[in-house]
Amino acid sequence: MNRPPAAPTPADQQRLALLIEAEAIQLGEFVALLEREEALLTSGDTDALLALTQDKNERYRRLQRLSDDRALLLGRLGRVTSDTTLRELLADLPRVLARWDEVIGLARQASERNAINGKLILERMAHNQAALSVLLAAADQPPLYDAEGHTRAVGGGRMLGSA
Repeated sequence: MNRPPAAPTPADQQRLALLIEAEAIQLGEFVALLEREEALLTSGDTDALLALTQDKNERYRRLQRLSDDRALLLGRLGRVTSDTTLRELLADLPRVLARWDEVIGLARQASERNAINGKLILERMAHNQAALSVLLAAADQPPLYDAEGHTRAVGGGRMLGSA
């Protein structure tokens, strides 16, 4: 039997407000991290990218925990996790509602930045694959220098059809 949604207590509303505040802060930092990732991808600084990846993964886990906590709170109140639900619950808290709007905007920015960075990674991988193909093709060619460092003519053998 479905029970009607519970009215949030002031403590529930405060918890929700704190979760939204924390999520806004974390998302702002995550977007800044994605901007830094884009700059590193553009410059090709792979060492810094490796360090950034660990930070990015940790921040993503923090954001996921905040989202999970919000979903648990809403579930305990018998509510579905949705923008409409949050707007209904925050209707009498305009500052928290404004912060929720920031969360929505930052989440959109993070998604867009992540998509851009994904494209940059694919381009970098294609470039590296092309460079690797050139190197592998060059490895199949006879050396241009002998063991003593003297140049050797390529194709200096007999001409086909000559005796």
